[in-house]
Amino acid sequence: MAKIKISTSSGDIVARLYDETPLHRDNILKLAREGFYDGTLFHRVIKGFMIQGGDPLTKDPDAAPRYGTGGPGYNVPAEFVPEYVHSYGALAAARRGDAANPLKESSGSQF
Repeated sequence: MAKIKISTSSGDIVARLYDETPLHRDNILKLAREGFYDGTLFHRVIKGFMIQGGDPLTKDPDAAPRYGTGGPGYNVPAEFVPEYVHSYGALAAARRGDAANPLKESSGSQF
């Protein structure tokens, strides 16, 4: 298991990245080490439900109409682990809906 710290203007978030999802874990760590996430915004906030970030387009205010569509140019294959469910406080990769994404691939950078 790896831990990451996401520093925001509202405080830090510490997240665990599990060994049982190595493709997602390694991808997040790679992007973080490269500075990919530096200066990105949480572009989608739904009070009481979720926040979404990781879109490199959010570094450019002129790209605001396209926030939520950016990424590194690739997806990450699905890695579902039954004992890890999305509950309050979980970090999860974003993905398009099943109809548009039958392989359930995750965004390459958004979470």
